[in-house]
Amino acid sequence: MQTLSPDPLSRRSFVTAVSSLVIAPALAGARQVGGSSRPILACVGTYSSPQGPEGSKGRGQGIYVFEMNPTTGALSQREVFADASNPSWLALDPSRTHLYAANETATFNGTHSGSVSAISVDRANGHLKLLNTVSSEGAGPAHLSIHPSGKFVLVANYAGGTIAVLPIGSDGKLGAPTDVKTDHGPVGSAQAASGPPGSFAISGHDHPHAHMIHADPSGRFVLSTDLGLDRIYVWKFDTASGKLSPNDPPFVSLPSGDGPRHFVFHPNARWVYLLQEESSTLVTFDWNASQGTLHPKQTVSTLPKGFAGTNFTSELLISSDAKFLYAANRLHDSIAFFSIGPSGTLTYIGEEWTRGDYPRSFNIDPAGRFLYSCNQRSDAVTCFRVNRATGRLTFTGQYTPVGTPAIIVFLS
Repeated sequence: MQTLSPDPLSRRSFVTAVSSLVIAPALAGARQVGGSSRPILACVGTYSSPQGPEGSKGRGQGIYVFEMNPTTGALSQREVFADASNPSWLALDPSRTHLYAANETATFNGTHSGSVSAISVDRANGHLKLLNTVSSEGAGPAHLSIHPSGKFVLVANYAGGTIAVLPIGSDGKLGAPTDVKTDHGPVGSAQAASGPPGSFAISGHDHPHAHMIHADPSGRFVLSTDLGLDRIYVWKFDTASGKLSPNDPPFVSLPSGDGPRHFVFHPNARWVYLLQEESSTLVTFDWNASQGTLHPKQTVSTLPKGFAGTNFTSELLISSDAKFLYAANRLHDSIAFFSIGPSGTLTYIGEEWTRGDYPRSFNIDPAGRFLYSCNQRSDAVTCFRVNRATGRLTFTGQYTPVGTPAIIVFLS
């Protein structure tokens, strides 16, 4: 047997060798999650003007750019895109090279309207550059989305009760609207017909409030909710002209006062889930993709059994593997999670405290490992590890300070 000569590693060599064993898996994880060696970047939109949400003052500075640690979920701030006009909703185009922000204000260039900004994104470092800003065609834009064609921004103006279609130019800039629609109809009751006992959630039934707008996966139809009218509208969409026309039937009515807010399509394009703000319920619909029709088949509460009192829901999201649905509760300050059954119906699993006040929205990172809650009244984004087998959430202990955070989107 050969005897090795005594040539021990130096202390520096030993430390270097061990360090490489520890660091290599983390670097490999970063490359695997992002698909390359590029960092995983996220943007957080905030309320940033003295006239913030619900009469409060916005404490954000605009849009924050963070780098995410793929192993721990920690967020490290890179820069702030200064914007004092409440960029409270953000959406990326299909190429992820342009970001569009709904600026939730009541006036723009002397008109009674909010605005929408087009922003270029340097995907290598997350640097943001303003391209142009145009009218949203109504006050208080609360939501926008990008049509699947990548040629239009669809915006819902909450205070104005209107929806608008804004064309996207070849340079990413926004043009004059191709269509604007105003919601009309009788408002719902002051209190939700399906709300929990003792609820005083009576915020939005004074006049029409367009709350969300999004195309179906095919792009042939566009759905929009009106919280004040308790309706979800279905529109036919002409991608050549950018025009909307009512489908047949033009809308589905929800129980009076329930306040339909946000919705999401299941990846199979057969089901739609609708979150109702004032009743704290989720409605499951069958979606007929050829006719553009919705057929409700289940309604469940977002709150634990026996809950009594006031709560306002805010956001919902389906996991990337389509096994679970998550929904945020404000005042109850929780993220509820549900399993999705073979027919699309939901089963309540449980909820996790957001570790903050008034979660306005949340998102899950591209790899599905971490959920981030934007706790508006606590001035912080909190991070939770996602159990992809059970759907449950575990708080990581991480608070990222951000003034009145409203939304987080990932650039990766």
